Amino acid sequence: MSTYTLRFPGSGTIIEEAILKGREDCRGEDILRVLRVRGIEVSDAVRERVGSCDDLEVLGTWLDRAVTVGSAGELFGEPDGA
Repeated sequence: MSTYTLRFPGSGTIIEEAILKGREDCRGEDILRVLRVRGIEVSDAVRERVGSCDDLEVLGTWLDRAVTVGSAGELFGEPDGA
């Protein structure tokens, strides 16, 4: 029995890279927006760390945490700042 792997036409190309980069950028912006709307101060170091992350799973974890943290440092599992 053969196995079929579904791939979209742009898989493994610069198109896919651009799509993934767009997801990273949007998720990072969402994290910062949630913190801002909640009135949590975001340092330049936090902005840089979020903006430079390219792991969608990590960004997803940070986005989940952004909803409940008391400080931006808690986003990364650090109690007092980044």
